[in-house]
Amino acid sequence: MAHGTDIRWLATGQEDFQAKLQAIADSRHSIRLETYIYTASPPGETLRAALTQAAQRGVRVQVLIDAFGSIELPDTFWEPLRQAGGQVRWFNPLSLGRWGFRDHRKLLVCDEAVAFVGGCNVAPEYTGDGILAGWCDHGARLAGPPAEDLAEAFDVMFARADFRHPRLTRLRRSAFRRQMPHPDCEILLTGPGRGRNPLKKKLHQDLRAARDVQLVSAYFLPTWRIRRELGRVVRRGGRVQILLGAKSDVPVAQFAARSLYGRLMRAGIEIYEYQPQILHAKLLIIDGAAYIGSANLDNRSLHINYELMLRLSNPAAVQGARELFARDLSHALRLEPRAWRQANSLWQKLKQRWAYFLLARVDPLLARRQLRHLDT
Repeated sequence: MAHGTDIRWLATGQEDFQAKLQAIADSRHSIRLETYIYTASPPGETLRAALTQAAQRGVRVQVLIDAFGSIELPDTFWEPLRQAGGQVRWFNPLSLGRWGFRDHRKLLVCDEAVAFVGGCNVAPEYTGDGILAGWCDHGARLAGPPAEDLAEAFDVMFARADFRHPRLTRLRRSAFRRQMPHPDCEILLTGPGRGRNPLKKKLHQDLRAARDVQLVSAYFLPTWRIRRELGRVVRRGGRVQILLGAKSDVPVAQFAARSLYGRLMRAGIEIYEYQPQILHAKLLIIDGAAYIGSANLDNRSLHINYELMLRLSNPAAVQGARELFARDLSHALRLEPRAWRQANSLWQKLKQRWAYFLLARVDPLLARRQLRHLDT
C-alpha cells in the first residue's frame, strides 16, 4: 500500500485475465472496459458472459472497443450484453479519412475503486504464460484513488467514441493529452493533436539523469531524442538494457526496430531478444520509476494512437517491475555486435531500412494529413 494506492503486478496474460474476471464478479455498481482488440473467441465469450451477468444483477456496464483493432468482431456479438442493459460503443468507426487514429488503450475499472492497465487485449494469445503458451505480456491491478481518475478518462473516450471533432482540431490543444498526478502513481494519457505529450515529457525528465534503464517494448521505434538520451546514459557510466522480441506478429515493425540495432549497440546499449513466444509487453524502468500500460516505444504510440500509461515511483512497485524484467530476461538472448553484423545480410538491411521509412516517415505523414481533414 502506498499513500492509498495498492499496486499488484500481473506477470502473465493468464494471471491478468483471471484477475479481471474476479474483479468483474465482485463489482456492484459499475464496470468500464476499454480495449483495442476483442475477438469472438473462448476468452471473449467468457468475458462477455461475466459482463452480462454483472449487468443482469444491476451493475452499469460500459464497453468501448476500437473499430479497427476489433474489425473482425461482429456487432451482433454484443447482443446478450445489450439485452441485459449494457452499453457498447465502437471507437472511431472506420472511415477512409480518419482510419489511422486508434484507441490502443487497455483499461478495466470496477466500481471506480479497482482498475487494470497493461498490454493485454481480449483474445486467446493473451491468456497464456508467455513461455509455454500465449504471448508474453504484463499488467497491473491498482486499488485506490487513481481508479476514479481512470474511470473519468474512460468516460471522456466513451463520450467521444464517434470521433467527431470541432473545426481546426489540429490547431487546438488536445483534450486527450493529460497528466493526472497521484502520490507514487501518475496517470499519463496521450493522443493526437497539439500540446505537450505527458508520456514523452516524463520519459525525457527521467532519462536526463538516469543511470539504470530497462525497457521492454513489443514494437520499438523511439524518437531520435529518446535514442540520444539512452546513449547518454551509457556515456555517463550507466547501463541500458532493451528487451525486444525474436518473434513478432507485425514483421514490418520488427524490421524497423532491427534497423536501429547496430547504432544502439555501438553506443554501448545492450539488446536482448525474447525467445519462447511473441513479446507483447510494455514495461519501462528508469532508476526509481516504472512505467506500465498500453504504449510501445514507437512512433505510433508516442504520436498517433490514444494511449494510457502509469508512472509508478513507490519502491515496492518498482522492485516488482524489476523482478518482471529479470523474469523476461532469463528467457532472452543478448545480441553481440559482431555476430549481428555478420548475420545481418544486405537483403535484411534493405528490408529494415524500407520498414523504417514506412513507419517513421510515411505513417506519421498520413496521420498528419488525416488530422487536417477530420470530420466537423
